[in-house]
Amino acid sequence: MNRYFKLLLPIMALSVILSGCSLPFLGASGDENSIKIGMQNTSESQIMGHIDKLMIEHEAKKDNVKENNNIQLINNLGSSTVTFNAQNSGDVNISSARYTGTDLTGALGKDPITDPKKALKVVRDAFDKDYDQKWYGSYGFENTYAMMVTKETAKKYNLKKVSDMKKVANKLEAGVDSSWMKRPGDGYPAFKEKYGFDFKRTRPMQIGLVYDALNTGKMDVVLGYTTDGRIASYDLVVLEDDLNFFPPYDASPLVTKSLIKEKPYVDRAMNKLRGKISTEQMQKLNYEADNNLKEPAVVAEEFLKKHNYFDDEKDGE
Repeated sequence: MNRYFKLLLPIMALSVILSGCSLPFLGASGDENSIKIGMQNTSESQIMGHIDKLMIEHEAKKDNVKENNNIQLINNLGSSTVTFNAQNSGDVNISSARYTGTDLTGALGKDPITDPKKALKVVRDAFDKDYDQKWYGSYGFENTYAMMVTKETAKKYNLKKVSDMKKVANKLEAGVDSSWMKRPGDGYPAFKEKYGFDFKRTRPMQIGLVYDALNTGKMDVVLGYTTDGRIASYDLVVLEDDLNFFPPYDASPLVTKSLIKEKPYVDRAMNKLRGKISTEQMQKLNYEADNNLKEPAVVAEEFLKKHNYFDDEKDGE
């Protein structure tokens, strides 16, 4: 079955989570301390889910525990909100990739914070206090929003920074994430106010469609993600956010404290991944999945084997 087609299958699962029900048909165990890793329907989230799984299995062996048949991957959860609800209801107890900026304004309902260290502290403290969950240090990469154009458009209008578009914005059609259009704080209304311009036309789109729209000339500029492998596939130019509008979106795993208490090797595994994957490296891993059509599980295993499961390096904290 085509990997992209498989991403469309679990629509029923999403509606069940949103209604607060459990996920018995996904194979989620009723044991709250079994290992259930939730992954969104992006290559990045799925690669990180498999990395988490393999790292946990690796660390478990050191404690003479066999976890290779007891870790469930709850796949294709449609959004950060769905994954958030699933973890709070016990359907998953590890989220493979959460992002500071997303949860700061989304799950936590707080104002955007542009300082990465402050944003991380606020998010970590809130999940610790309010949800009894541990938000780990960043994997090392930031998957933030970014304005992108083709090389041809960048050359035509001499675009290097977002503010460079101000002089030609009335000629440009933009494709942006649907959820970003009306989001308060760091969405489109605030963007227009910060940068002082509007586009000729702005079309809300599913985030997965914006890259093709840009590559085929249907859009002049799009709002994408900095670690997306299609940046390299389509040889796109990422414009510098010179006014520092977009808040940090550093990626981290999120784990329930009950699981950590029951299985301390999970904590070791997650700490070992701190700071180990740069934004450039994550973009390459996504490229392997999205452009070269490698399964996320294969991409994850090759990456960890190459780095010897980080056994030769000091654990993070």
